[in-house]
Amino acid sequence: MNEDWQGKVAIVTGGSSGIGEATALALAAQGANVVITGRNEAKLAGVAAKCAAVATVRADVADPTGSWRILETALTRWGRLDLVVNNAGAGRPLPIGAYDGEAIAEICAVNITGPSLLLKEALPALRETKGAVVNIGTAVSQNAAPGLAHYAATKAALEHLTRAWAVELAGDGIRVNTIAPGPVKTGALTGMMGLSPEMASTIEEAEAAEIPLGRRGATTDLVPWILRLGSSANEWLTGQVITIDGGWSQRG
Repeated sequence: MNEDWQGKVAIVTGGSSGIGEATALALAAQGANVVITGRNEAKLAGVAAKCAAVATVRADVADPTGSWRILETALTRWGRLDLVVNNAGAGRPLPIGAYDGEAIAEICAVNITGPSLLLKEALPALRETKGAVVNIGTAVSQNAAPGLAHYAATKAALEHLTRAWAVELAGDGIRVNTIAPGPVKTGALTGMMGLSPEMASTIEEAEAAEIPLGRRGATTDLVPWILRLGSSANEWLTGQVITIDGGWSQRG
């Protein structure tokens, strides 16, 4: 595994915490150089301080000008690109009565527009290395989710983009897949979703009780799959959405 990532270069959006941070550090531990993005400079610096192979770009993936800066950092510093992990996501509880055009537009911008524009900028570099794209979706998109309709819908759209990009880029040897996590311990409920610690704790307990395998997930359940899908050793798997959720999406 180590030889597979030696000297390779990856971009991980939303890499300042949670799944993104764990993925970036795992890639670096196996010899890759990694550019992580995020909105919080202090959090980015905290991750970079853990490993010299991690570079940071403070960027909002919803900002169309950010994609080029992210790619430029990777190419200027390391001269190549082998993997893009579209991990940054946006979502919050939004019942119908609270629908707001600005909030919906932001969710769409982060979950659909951001990955699309980053892929556009990264495409020439990925063609050179026959690289890979791993999108991070959600198991929520496989079931109705009251109050999370736009989060789930935009992640379902990302799944469709995965399949479409996989076919469109197959001739270039570029593979595109999605990991769809179930409930995972990442701090997203109090962070991205903006819930109070008390409400987050209540939801976590309820979700854990619904998971057939009996517990919420951890980043260690997901990261090996992300690296496997991003690896050049994976030559014949593309256009797939792999759900890792302890059986949560199969509940009746």
